[in-house]
Amino acid sequence: MSLRLFLDSADCTQWREWLPGGLLFGVTTNPTLLQRAGVACSLPALRALTEQALSLGAQEIHLQAWGGTATAFYECGMALAAIAPTQVAVKLPITRAGTEAAARLLAEGTRVTFTACYDVSQMVIASALGADYAAPYLGRIGDAGRDGHAEVIAMQRAIEGLGATTRVLVASLRETRDLSRLAAAGLHTFTLSPTLLAALFEQPETLAAAHQFELDAGA
Repeated sequence: MSLRLFLDSADCTQWREWLPGGLLFGVTTNPTLLQRAGVACSLPALRALTEQALSLGAQEIHLQAWGGTATAFYECGMALAAIAPTQVAVKLPITRAGTEAAARLLAEGTRVTFTACYDVSQMVIASALGADYAAPYLGRIGDAGRDGHAEVIAMQRAIEGLGATTRVLVASLRETRDLSRLAAAGLHTFTLSPTLLAALFEQPETLAAAHQFELDAGA
């Protein structure tokens, strides 16, 4: 599968900074990010947000459904998908209610991203249902005292072993070396905070070399 990078943010100022550059496949959001950006978690607000993301070049936007029950998740997911049917992926927690809603959404052609994945066994669930994405939280797995890198790599191996098309969408990366280590192990789908994305361009030797090129060009 080809590499896909997403910006993990609901802040349109950050979208305008990063999306036009062509590096990112799209954006991922959730109610917490919406709250931080001062955006209401409502269908009208998310419709406007989606229009902005697509106008800036995003190929996908991931929107979190809410409601707590399988029926509420399904109804919310259908409403979210209707905003842009081929470009919205509906995010659902990989709980019993979330998976029941996902099965119905997937049967109707809606794209689904499972979130809050913390165990390899959850990749079996995501694969069995045919989810488009399953998102493990790398940093939070580490916060729980476990080897996040090893567990996320094991998730990717499970997907490959099953011959599934589900993408392991790695979230909660904390450092640039998280990205490089997992990419070297065969992971290819990541969502990055604006801070981490900026850090990718802060390699001192590269900046020094670029500066020297400009000095020499003007000599």
